[in-house]
Amino acid sequence: MRILVSNDDGYFSPGIAILAERLAALGEVMVVAPERDRSGASNSLTLDRPLTVREAGNGFRYVNGTPTDCVHLALTGLLEAPPDIVVSGINFGANMGDDTIYSGTVAAATEGFLFGLPSIAMSLASKAGKHFDTAAAVAAQLVERFGRAPFGQPVLLNVNVPDIALAQLGEFEVTRLGRRHKSEPVVKMQTPRGEAYWIGAAGEAQEAGPGTDFHAVAAGRVSVTPLQVDLTLPAQLPLVKAWLAK
Repeated sequence: MRILVSNDDGYFSPGIAILAERLAALGEVMVVAPERDRSGASNSLTLDRPLTVREAGNGFRYVNGTPTDCVHLALTGLLEAPPDIVVSGINFGANMGDDTIYSGTVAAATEGFLFGLPSIAMSLASKAGKHFDTAAAVAAQLVERFGRAPFGQPVLLNVNVPDIALAQLGEFEVTRLGRRHKSEPVVKMQTPRGEAYWIGAAGEAQEAGPGTDFHAVAAGRVSVTPLQVDLTLPAQLPLVKAWLAK
């Protein structure tokens, strides 16, 4: 099995190192990741300047662009042969609910999905970062399952793993995305050049009942959410048609 690994935290992050090491037992692992932290980059492509690709001492290739750039370059020219699967992560922090819209981790996996490949976005649902090994073990289980029992069609899975020891981890739960409250207010700061702002922290979970990713992770279970790219809202098609006819 050929496995393309990327992320949004950068090629030097602990999550991608342990992920690549764990997946190497299952096949040929190729790492193409951003040269720096690109969290929140979403599905952006760099179109205003050329991109460079360099190789680190451990063999990881890194790009001066976004997570989407990394996977796109890998699939359209860097790799000698296409991978069988794309795995993005392990992200340092959760990507649940509304996070998925902004997440570079999810974006890297989405790019693989758009190229017709099964793709997984892996996140460790904590900022403590104590158990990347647990998330790596979960990723290996999922990739092994893909090799043993292929879906037969492209699939995009958003996986969030509680930051606990593997022995304490609950079962896999197939979930839907929850929702968050609005973000916290911006953080103002004064610099020598004037006033500047930090984007406020993400809000608390608003819709986090049974069946959601938030609920599963809070209960110590692995949340597995199948995602789609089609943003069409079918229920509003008749409404908009009627509105345009007025």
